[in-house]
Amino acid sequence: MTNLDFEKIVDTSDEWITTRTGIKERHIASDTMTTADMSVEACKRAMDMAKCRKEDIDLVICGTVTPDYRLPSNACMIQKELGLTNALAFDVVAACTGFINGLVIANSYISTGLYKKALVIGAEKLSAIANYKDRTTCVLFGDGAGAVVVEPSANERGIVSSFMKSDGRLWQLLWMEVGGIKNPYTPEFPYDGSDKIFMNGAEVFKVAVKEMAKAVENVLEKANVSPSDIALFVPHQANLRIIDALAKRLKISPERVFKNIEKYGNTSAASVPIALDEANREGRIKPGDYVVVVAFGGGLIWGSALIKW
Repeated sequence: MTNLDFEKIVDTSDEWITTRTGIKERHIASDTMTTADMSVEACKRAMDMAKCRKEDIDLVICGTVTPDYRLPSNACMIQKELGLTNALAFDVVAACTGFINGLVIANSYISTGLYKKALVIGAEKLSAIANYKDRTTCVLFGDGAGAVVVEPSANERGIVSSFMKSDGRLWQLLWMEVGGIKNPYTPEFPYDGSDKIFMNGAEVFKVAVKEMAKAVENVLEKANVSPSDIALFVPHQANLRIIDALAKRLKISPERVFKNIEKYGNTSAASVPIALDEANREGRIKPGDYVVVVAFGGGLIWGSALIKW
C-alpha cells in the first residue's frame, strides 16, 4: 500500500508522509491472512536457514499485540501449525519491543539449560487495529513477521548483553482505549476509533530517542564495547527521524545503520527481525561482527541487545 493509495483515503500526501516518516509503502495482509499465518511462514524460513528440525524446537516465543485470538496465545497457534510437539509456547505482549523481549527471555532460558532450541517471532497485523480515519497514525503501520532460531553457542558468539525497561506511567501516550476487560465493546459502541491505536507522536518521539540511546549505551558499557565497534546498528523501524536522531546521538555513522522503513513502515514487533533478516541475506553482517538491535513501544517499554554474529 503506497503513499499515493493513502491520498485516496485520508487528507495526506506522498510528500507529507515521506518527509515526516521516511515511509513510501507498506505491506497489508489480506482479510483472510492472520498473524499466525505470517508467523508460520517466517518460522519455516528461519528453520530452513538454521537447518533445524521441528522436533528439536523446545521453546516458542511470539512477540505480538495482534494475536489471532485473545485465547490461546499466538505462539500456541504457531506450534500447532508447525507440529512443534516438543515445545513450550507463549506470547510476549510488549508492542514494538516484543521481539527483543522474546530474544532476551529465550537467551536466559537457554543459558540456564532449561531449553535448548527456541523459535523467537515478532509478528503483527497492525492493519487490523489502525484507525484509517486518523491521518497521523494510519500511514505509519504495516503488517509482517520475522523469526529467528536461538540455540547455545560453543564460542563467544551470540547475545553478549541486553537491557530491558518500561515506564507504565506513560501508558496513555500509545494505547488502545476500548476492547479490553476495563472498557469492553458494548452493543452501543459507536466505532469512533477508540478501539484503534492512539499515539501522541511528539511525546513518544522525545522519550523514544532518549531511552533507546540509553538502552544501547547500557549494553555497550556492559560488554566494554564502543559505538565504533558496531558493524551494524539495527533499530526498530518506526520513523526515519527517530532512527537518524538516535544514530546521531550514539555517534554511529549512517553507513552502519540498517534502514528498510521506506518499504514496510512500522511493523511493530516484526520490525527488528525483518530488518535483521534482510541485513543478513544482503551480506551486511559477517561472522564475528557486533550487531546492536533496539526497539521502543507501547507500555511504554524499550530494550536493546548486543549480538556477536
